[in-house]
Amino acid sequence: MKQRIAVLGSTGSVGANTLDVIARHPDRFEVFALSASSQVDLMLEQCARFRPRLAVMAREDAGRELAQRIESSGLPTKVLVGQRALQEVASHESVDTVMAAIVGAAGLASCLAAARAGKRLLLANKEALVVGGDLFIQAVKQGGATLLPIDSEHSAIFQSLPENPATWDARVEKIILTASGGPFRTRDPASLRNVTPEEACAHPNWVMGRKISVDSATMMNKALEVIEARFLFGLAPDRLEVVIHPQSVIHSMVQYRDSSVVAQLGTPDMRVPIAYGLAWPDRVVSGAQALDFHALAGMSFEAMDSRGHPERFPGLALAWDSLRAPGGTTAVLNAANEVGVAAFLERRIRFDQIHRVNVETLEAVTASKPASLDDLLALDVLSREAANRSIARLGT
Repeated sequence: MKQRIAVLGSTGSVGANTLDVIARHPDRFEVFALSASSQVDLMLEQCARFRPRLAVMAREDAGRELAQRIESSGLPTKVLVGQRALQEVASHESVDTVMAAIVGAAGLASCLAAARAGKRLLLANKEALVVGGDLFIQAVKQGGATLLPIDSEHSAIFQSLPENPATWDARVEKIILTASGGPFRTRDPASLRNVTPEEACAHPNWVMGRKISVDSATMMNKALEVIEARFLFGLAPDRLEVVIHPQSVIHSMVQYRDSSVVAQLGTPDMRVPIAYGLAWPDRVVSGAQALDFHALAGMSFEAMDSRGHPERFPGLALAWDSLRAPGGTTAVLNAANEVGVAAFLERRIRFDQIHRVNVETLEAVTASKPASLDDLLALDVLSREAANRSIARLGT
């Protein structure tokens, strides 16, 4: 029987790669639903190729346009609109697997819906865990969902850990996340104030969306991944470490109590962790190029100090700071960073001011442990308002 899949965020980089893997295995996978925000042309192409039963557009105007064009094309797909429709698709009784690839906090509600419905949840949206934290993990457990990480680093960790999660705390010494260092790894920190959005989005190894590319350049992406690893794998923050590995061949590592290290290697291609998540516990062809050890250049590593290259990457330390703070602080950090990155991409603040926005927002918003989705959403709104006030001050 085919696995029926809902791809949330299908027009983004992860969504497109997911559909590429699905297309290679028509005997195993079937697209039941797709979702996007506003890219009507690409969504129409995807609907024509995969013929899903449902397509969801976040924006109402985009939904109306897509519905008209689908009707005129004679396709069998029904178009839905809005956040509630996303949650309905994520928890739909006909869906086996949900690929959660919506960028940012906007994907939290649909991730929670999938978790509570007991779906096989492929989590590419790290913000769902960064914002949802313990509340999200509780929903996974209560719903009986299967949570599989799709970020290359967290997939690598998952593949390197013992099969029985009950043994992780006793057998594992620490988790080591690798970071490429992004496009500014060797750049003079004093020159970062002059970075343009185009420079920040030019990642040396990975092809990614604009927001995550900027996060990689500031290393906030790694800070969010540290937070995600804390909630995914349950180890204390002081047992999470980051090391710079510019070649992006080793995607992350697990060091055991006996000092042995298990690592996952591969080419920097998102189809590898996507294929692993789709087929787990089996393995299927991903379409990615195999690692050629004969042609492989030397691999190097650069240590991070206890505060994580504070001049070049000051935001990295905020991961451990927010994890030690009251519950909900990671949600404040995520909201501030989303607003700050958007302002930088719109050229309203400088690259080096993204960190200032994050710090000022954390100082302005006091988090108390959120007990519900409504609590999280309210905290997110407060944090975005504080971040926007910080941006307004920086622009004066």
